[in-house]
Parts: sequence; structure tokens; C-alpha cells
Amino acid sequence: MIFFLLVGLSVDFVYFGAFTPGGPRFPIATVSALVFALIMTLAAFGFGGNLILGAVGAEGLDIKIPEHRELHNMVTEMALASGCSMPKVHVVYDPAPNAFATGRDEKSSAICVTTGLLTLLDREETQGVVAHEMAHIKNRDTLVMMLVSVLLGGVALLSDWAQRSFLRSRHGRHGGGNLFIVIPALLLIMLSPLISRLLAMAVSRQREYLADATAVEFTRNPLGLARALERLRDANMPFQKASRGTAHLFIVSPFHRRVDERDGKLADLLGTHPPINRRILLLYRMAGLRPGVRDSRAQPVSQAL
Repeated sequence: MIFFLLVGLSVDFVYFGAFTPGGPRFPIATVSALVFALIMTLAAFGFGGNLILGAVGAEGLDIKIPEHRELHNMVTEMALASGCSMPKVHVVYDPAPNAFATGRDEKSSAICVTTGLLTLLDREETQGVVAHEMAHIKNRDTLVMMLVSVLLGGVALLSDWAQRSFLRSRHGRHGGGNLFIVIPALLLIMLSPLISRLLAMAVSRQREYLADATAVEFTRNPLGLARALERLRDANMPFQKASRGTAHLFIVSPFHRRVDERDGKLADLLGTHPPINRRILLLYRMAGLRPGVRDSRAQPVSQAL
């Protein structure tokens, strides 16, 4: 909301000449940006989950299909292990292996996986992925990231409108000629989609680490999730229905860019997810093993029960 406010102030100053001698007293762009942000937030809170599921082409389970029945059973197990309400379960008919969770709370939450993930992973690995998504629901990450997804698109629309308005403008004031204010305001307008995306990425990276750790609490089996992440990393198949606004929702980056696989400050800044190799290493350390070593003592929660 603060970011929308700053963009609105920049538009008022640069385009309408507000806050300058002889300029309008009412900051119309600022108020409009705040109203727009409020409407987007309320829409995301009320319908964001369904909008995201519709955008990726998610469908309900067909219980007649054995893989779908097994997925439903695993979600039920993880709902019991986490103490959460049973979420809705959806699938996307796409060969790219991936998964995400969405919804504003436990009662309206949904977990969605691709058919490619069900084909690629075994039961223990799929259970780790389901536990990871259930952890997002338990930690209320789904609400935060759902709002971020919708508002991210709103910032892009606002920035595009502001740039088009400025290019078509014949207004002579443009901030009263004060370049020390006009230039930063213009930069904010032009770079607002990038800045907002970086904010979304920063939130997503931290929540992924937490979801991995919480998933291990549910399954008591860090190797299941670790090996699932290894398979998803090696599959290297982009999910075509994902967008920049929804990329941070998935368990692994749906674009499989090189920056998402690297360590360092630049990768931390530009990646939608933390480095997958680092996530795998941490999970192996939880099991007291090195990557590439299987511990036969580790059991999925269903077997332990």
C-alpha cells in the first residue's frame, strides 16, 4: 500500500504538477492509486485463490484415477499431521512437475499439483511436496503470497498507465522544473514493476525455507522432500502456464532460470526462490546425512503411524 502511495505521489508531481506553485491542490493520482490498491486487496482477499487456480487451468480430482486417489489420501494425512482443515485438492494437466498452495485461510485453502509431478515422484517424495504446501497453509503464507500476486499485477498496470500518461502529456510544469525531484519520480514510475517484483521475491525466499522446515515436522522425514527437490531440479521442465506474478507461489521456480540455481547476493536479489541446492543440503543435514546418501531408517509419517 505504501508503494502504491509513492507511485501515486510521483504521478501527481510529474504529470499533474501537484505540490508546485499553481498546481492542483487535490492529489488525484495518489487518491486513485490508494483506492485502486484497496480494491485489488479486497478482491485478492475474497477471490484471489480462485483467480490463481483459474489462471493455471487447475481442475478438481477424478477419484476414479488411482494417482488422484493416492494424492487425496496424502493430503488427508498431512492435514491430520498439521492439525489443519482439509484443503481442496486440484491438479493441472501439464508434464512439468510442480505444485503450489493458495487461499486466504485454512477453510478456503487449496493445494494444486501437476500431473507431471504425480508421474515423476514416488509416494514418499510426493508426500514431502504435499507437506511443504500444507506448511504454507499452516504458516499463513498463502494469504501473504496471494495478496502479493494480485498487487504485483496492480503495480504493473499502474506503472504502465503512468508512463503512457506522461508520454502523451503536454503539461508544462512537470514538477516545476526541479530535476532533483522529477528524475527520481520518473525512475520510480518506470522501475515500479521491477521493484515490486523484488519485494515479492524477498518475501517468497524466506517463506520457502520456513515451509521446508515445517514440512519436516509433519512427515518426520526430511529425505522425502530432499529427494523430491532433487528430482524437480533435474527435471528442468518449465511450467508454461505460470506467470511472473505467480512464480513465487510454486515449490520450485516454474521458469528454471539459471539465477534460481546460483548462490550469491545477485541470485538472492533476483531469484523467486532460494537456491534449490541449499534447500536440499539443509534437508539432508536435518537427516544427519550428506546429499546422495539414503537412510533406510527414515520413514514417511504414514508408515510411522
